[in-house]
Amino acid sequence: MREILNYLFENNVLRRDEARKILRGIASGNYNPVQVSAFLTVFRMRNITVDELEGFRDAMLELCIPVDLSAYNPVDLCGTGGDHKNTFNISTISSFVVAGAGLKVAKHGNYGVSSVCGSSNVLEYLGAKFTNDVDIIKQKMDTAGICFLHAPLFHPAMKAVAPIRKDLGLITFFNMLGPMVNPSSPQNQIVGVYNLELSRLYAYLYQKSSKNYYIVHSMDGYDEISLTSSFKIISSSGEKIISPENWGLSSTTSADLYGGKDIQESAEIFMRILNGKGTDKQTDVVVANAALAIHCVRNTLSISDCLLMAKESVQSGKALQSFQKFTSN
Repeated sequence: MREILNYLFENNVLRRDEARKILRGIASGNYNPVQVSAFLTVFRMRNITVDELEGFRDAMLELCIPVDLSAYNPVDLCGTGGDHKNTFNISTISSFVVAGAGLKVAKHGNYGVSSVCGSSNVLEYLGAKFTNDVDIIKQKMDTAGICFLHAPLFHPAMKAVAPIRKDLGLITFFNMLGPMVNPSSPQNQIVGVYNLELSRLYAYLYQKSSKNYYIVHSMDGYDEISLTSSFKIISSSGEKIISPENWGLSSTTSADLYGGKDIQESAEIFMRILNGKGTDKQTDVVVANAALAIHCVRNTLSISDCLLMAKESVQSGKALQSFQKFTSN
């Protein structure tokens, strides 16, 4: 690792195969925590290249425990995190709204690193049991319409660096990788990113795939549709900037999206929204993200129809029922 670090400190970049090999070495425990911390820090000091990101992604997918859920044609709603906005768990709640609307969801997630409460934190607090048992995962898909793929159970590399990432408390390239390395490789995906540069990297990589995808970035820095500003959506057919009003929704403020001071408060907000007792602004944000996920799978529907489906999922209690089935043993 010393040679690698010296090479990188001289402003060199890695080839795709080099990046792949190094990440495999990290996953195998070939480097000590100080070396891994230094390596991660390099990519805080400069921008990651497409080849480097692609190589890291290749290694993660080669090493992961795969789960074949293609028969369900699921969608994943997953953000990179790292926007430092301390929002409530928008994509996770939206995932249950999508499942309540009758679609299948394969949600990939992890504990929060640079946030108060990641998707794994809140679900674990609320009673979810994480597993990589394929039979149990498929059972959840059949009964609840959703499964949760807790990243450390499927990715040796993420498990190996988890303590280091927690100690650093910084955005690393593992944030960038998260949405790309869902072990079920879903055909449909909503990816939230925290800056425009990363959206371009994702667009370059995703346009080479056969996925149905939307890459989302709110123009004021959120890694999801926040409704605090206009938001950019990139897909295989191009990109566009949409305002909340274009979708018949009112604008929000950062205060409307507050995620709580700790996991307990985050969980309370989570359940209020799922129970249909969230504020109108909270519900609108969840509905907007869920609607885009529905549209990703059923693109013959209008966005208006998808918004109505998402609203009905919340108001009818179907989203809550999906959550209750998901957390039941």
